[in-house]
Amino acid sequence: MANRILIPTPLRPYTGGAEALELEGRTVGELLQALIAKHADLKRHLYNEDGRLRSFVNVYLNDEDIRHLQKAETPVGPGDTISLVPSVAGGSTTPAEREAPELTREEVQRYSRHLIMPEVGVDGQRRLKAARVLCIGAGGLGSPATMYLTAAGVGTLGIVDFDVVDSSNLQRQIIYGTDDIGRRKLDAASARLTLLNPEVKIVVHDTMLTSKNALEIFRDYDVVLDGTDNFQTRYLVNDACVLLGKPNVYGSIFRFDGQASVFAYPGGPCYRCLYPEPPPPGLVPSCAEGGVLGVLPGVIGVIQATETIKLILKTGKPLVGRLMLYDALNMQFRELKLRRDVECPICGDHPTIKALIDYDAFCGITPPTTATASAVPEIPVEALKKRLDRGDDVFVLDVREPNEFQICRIEGSTLIPLGQLPARAQELDPDREIVVHCKMGGRSAKAVALLQERGFKNVHNLTGGILAWIDRVDPSQSKY
Repeated sequence: MANRILIPTPLRPYTGGAEALELEGRTVGELLQALIAKHADLKRHLYNEDGRLRSFVNVYLNDEDIRHLQKAETPVGPGDTISLVPSVAGGSTTPAEREAPELTREEVQRYSRHLIMPEVGVDGQRRLKAARVLCIGAGGLGSPATMYLTAAGVGTLGIVDFDVVDSSNLQRQIIYGTDDIGRRKLDAASARLTLLNPEVKIVVHDTMLTSKNALEIFRDYDVVLDGTDNFQTRYLVNDACVLLGKPNVYGSIFRFDGQASVFAYPGGPCYRCLYPEPPPPGLVPSCAEGGVLGVLPGVIGVIQATETIKLILKTGKPLVGRLMLYDALNMQFRELKLRRDVECPICGDHPTIKALIDYDAFCGITPPTTATASAVPEIPVEALKKRLDRGDDVFVLDVREPNEFQICRIEGSTLIPLGQLPARAQELDPDREIVVHCKMGGRSAKAVALLQERGFKNVHNLTGGILAWIDRVDPSQSKY
């Protein structure tokens, strides 16, 4: 009998868009081998060069984490389901016990719907007022989370961010309006939150979170809410929370998929237990390249706010040891069990990480000042423009999706989406010069590497993608 393998959104371009596949095998290893035999380009996403399953791809058997088992040798029975869950490019178990302030008459009226709930009541609302919550990022996840925490009456709300509002933010970052475009996010968010609830103290940290300042910033807060959008900051937030004993309320989003959990809770797993190492740079597309449904961060951000409030109130069952998966496209929630890894380098029984590290280096991010020559040959947009104006025989290959191609394009380019390229590479002339582009350069770099593996010699990645082309060559086109 065939077994079902569920394919996550980031890997579906390599399965022709299939969400699930029916394959046969007696063990998890046999099923994964059958999967890559059917879709060969999945191999580099699932396995290292030495043939080991990548540690940033988790394998679940019927919603059970099999990390502690020999994954490949784990037997499967009739009707069992395999889930692949790759990482997506956000002191005390509850707020430190401090004297809970009394509620004013105005606050009693404002929070009356809380006060009549036995799970909250006056004591619970006073705990909320005494609590100090830090939100990392004022973007898609931070917007709904901070608004609901402010409305709920969390006494002190800290926000870490250093970005400005862009028009492309407004599709999902509901804390901002059109008039805020170009304004510092911290200024706009503070004004909106103060208008929502002037009783809450908003503390802004206008800085990039780094290994040098994270512990100092985190120290004064009870709970940390991770609304970040890159892997190096996720690992930094996790490690700082573990070292300080602060719960880390985690959320992440991509296209239609979301994840949520609570890490660094005493006795529970941390983010490194789920993903011991990050994916190589560029392997997992960001929301800027892959897109995100505008309402998705609202759902996940509200879940994060809910978990934060539960931790403060010491009520309910928090998402500790559980990973919640949300599929907005099919409107499905799933829950997978997580275990603390006793060999985890920071929260395990014998931790080896006892201080914050260089997270750019850990995630393979090379500083521009020390960058070495890229393995993928590149060409700047100005040079491509000159070549095209001279009438040189250059084939421009666009590996974006058809809906992106409708927004803007380089005149004369040919569209073959990245997910279709492995099956359609024979349509291209290996002896012709090819320049590949996408939105910003990430997907096209993968395409160049893929073509090189197939024997193409004269192929280049367009530095900065179509956005750089619009900025420096053809500003008449619309950006997205």
